[in-house]
Amino acid sequence: MRIGIDFGTSYSAAGAVVDGEVQLIRFGDQAQFRTTAFFPQRLPDIHHFELTDALQDEVTRWMTSARADQTREIARLERLRQSAMALPVHQRDAALAQVPTMRRRGDDELRRAAIAAVRRDWVAGEVRQAMDARADLDDALYGDEAVDAFLAAGEGHLVVSPKSMLGYKLESHARDVLLGIATHVLRHIRTTASAQLGTDVHSAVMGRPVRFRSSMEEAGGVQALEILTDAAHAAGFEAVEFLEEPAAAAYDFHRRSARACRTMILDIGGGTTDMALALVGGDAPAPVIHGAWGEPVGGTDVDLELSMRGVMPLFGKNVTRTAVHRYYEASHVQDLQRQANFHKAIFDEVEAPYGARLMALQQAGNTVRLNRAVERAKIELSGVEQVTVDLDYIEAGLACDIDRTHLAAAAERPFLAQLRALLREASAGAIEAPEVVYLTGGMSRSPYVPALVGEVFPGVEIVRGDASLGVVTGLARAAAAAAD
Repeated sequence: MRIGIDFGTSYSAAGAVVDGEVQLIRFGDQAQFRTTAFFPQRLPDIHHFELTDALQDEVTRWMTSARADQTREIARLERLRQSAMALPVHQRDAALAQVPTMRRRGDDELRRAAIAAVRRDWVAGEVRQAMDARADLDDALYGDEAVDAFLAAGEGHLVVSPKSMLGYKLESHARDVLLGIATHVLRHIRTTASAQLGTDVHSAVMGRPVRFRSSMEEAGGVQALEILTDAAHAAGFEAVEFLEEPAAAAYDFHRRSARACRTMILDIGGGTTDMALALVGGDAPAPVIHGAWGEPVGGTDVDLELSMRGVMPLFGKNVTRTAVHRYYEASHVQDLQRQANFHKAIFDEVEAPYGARLMALQQAGNTVRLNRAVERAKIELSGVEQVTVDLDYIEAGLACDIDRTHLAAAAERPFLAQLRALLREASAGAIEAPEVVYLTGGMSRSPYVPALVGEVFPGVEIVRGDASLGVVTGLARAAAAAAD
């Protein structure tokens, strides 16, 4: 059976079509789980890849097979061209246009492809072997349960939002660690789905953003997909395909729209904001995507700025001479390197009471506690004017009030500024204006999102989808369609 997987920055989910209806995979009592994993033991240490004699033999076999496949395909295409050339003149050009061209790959290119394929298989085997040997999956916890266990234990390894780091420049060891984490999460999804569906799941359609968060531009997106592909294979998936998340959401809306309409799909998640213009609904078997746009900005950016503006002044931001980047390091719980830098920083000479507060924030689990509290405040401020964030674990009686003024300032830059620019880019790039804007993703709940949509697309009908599960439902539909 083929399932759909929404491997999200903040939350992950999975689903499959059973007897024509989407069945969401349950993780405990919920249809999604926070993309966070806690490992009481160390992650498997994947050693650097080296071409041993045995692996070199695999590379040679792969190249030999690829050359033979290439020769057969070129010969087949040449026969098609010869057949087309034999047709009458008025048919020849049309027939030739249907024959694809194929470039013969040289030995250097084939060798690079062979090494990449052999390395992928090797990594998958190493991860499986290490995981089986250490039984880490039996000990690992996921979602909010992982955060609670980490805070209670005060040690071990808590990884928050591994997706947010996939597109960044990584040293080989850091890449291997991230691969191992993604593998654990995807195997958790696969084994949970297999148990619920009563069949061994080995195939998936996985959502991906239009643009990954990246420090390497397009190369970051390529790396992210490579890591996710390797992780999926190591997790036991034999086949994995990727579908842009707004296109997946279009599959969800397509099933629920009785009439065909031009729809701008707007999916705003924790780490990315994606849009697609699609023809959805009516009698067509699937939505037709006409264009896609994306920016690596989302709800976690609002969390970060809300922490900077609402909480970090209590730790001396803009009060002491402590460098501002230290406060960003403390708040970036998704970034393992920044967290490490913050925990190594020395605050002995920072004036009271701020130095003691920063040192308390360095204690195990406290940056995670603070991040959870700020995220909760952001959500609650959609319905109330002010929220009190309790910081008793830093200092007895310490607390701060965060109100909608803080939230509005935190949301404006970079989130709303980039969302406004993206909406205008999509509006300018669309051949025809949309009749409907369909909202999904966790941040679509925010009241300022539909207001901004109305500013850029005045008079358009706004439809709110399932903020949490619109993408995974569409991915399940797309997985079922791909299996047909």
